[in-house]
Amino acid sequence: MARLDFTKVRTYSLNRRPSKIKKGDLAKTGKRSASFKRFYDSLPDILAARDIKNIRDDIINARKKRRSVIFMLGAHVVKCGLSPLIIDLMKKRVITAIALNGAGIIHDAELAMTGKTSEDVGKALKDGSFGMAKETAQFINGAINKGVNEGVGIGTAVGEKILAEKLPLSDISILASGIKYNVPVTVHVAVGTDIIHQHPSCNGAAIGEGSMIDFRNLVYSVIKLNKGGCVMNVGSAIILPEVFLKALNLARNLKHKVNHFTTANFDMITHYRPTQNVVKRPTEGGGLGYNIIGHHEIMVPLLYQAILEEI
Repeated sequence: MARLDFTKVRTYSLNRRPSKIKKGDLAKTGKRSASFKRFYDSLPDILAARDIKNIRDDIINARKKRRSVIFMLGAHVVKCGLSPLIIDLMKKRVITAIALNGAGIIHDAELAMTGKTSEDVGKALKDGSFGMAKETAQFINGAINKGVNEGVGIGTAVGEKILAEKLPLSDISILASGIKYNVPVTVHVAVGTDIIHQHPSCNGAAIGEGSMIDFRNLVYSVIKLNKGGCVMNVGSAIILPEVFLKALNLARNLKHKVNHFTTANFDMITHYRPTQNVVKRPTEGGGLGYNIIGHHEIMVPLLYQAILEEI
């Protein structure tokens, strides 16, 4: 075998080579008792830190342009204690629409009713008592049944009942805040997934009709994403990404242009459906999609405070 002549290897000057990382992108050192803005500005302009900054800027721009800013929330977001931050962004007209799954309304309503939520599933499952709190089921199922009879979706029905019954902690309820601040809150339920479905007060027809009303209501918010809106999926691995994709398709099927918007998926691990149905597919016709991995109780407060610094 002929020997290679390594003296003929081609090289170039480092000074002329394009580089993805520059000195100005590096993290900046801080100081004791520094402001949040100083901390935020000190983050490196690299990878996820840069993505967070871009997401924040796109949300601010969407607010200025009066485009939709939709937050799709898995139930874990409520369980992690983040409702006050979400509510404040609703109040400040940053978030223009909320989408929840069925479990989300359970934790939201229980917090409004008693100031506590989330049971020990493993322990309660042993004797069949998991999810059998009567007040939770009676309140939510009753609201859904009444709401459907009045032609309203689940989000509106439960939110209105929380306010009507003057629950002691309605101020920490996303559903009640939706009514209070005129921010649509839609609820998208898979039958059999939630504890209230185990109770005799559950009406499958009402749940289906209420979810259908809310699905169609979500389409109105999706239409307003065009040219600058934002969709944040926080902690929903399957249901809300699937619902969003169909709502987007329906909007486009009805001849509405919905392109050039920003999407972001926030979760603790990477899942297939949020990656495809939130980050990639919806933005193929124009727009940007981001995937941010981290604990909700850290990433959501970080984004929240970053938004507050600019509004």
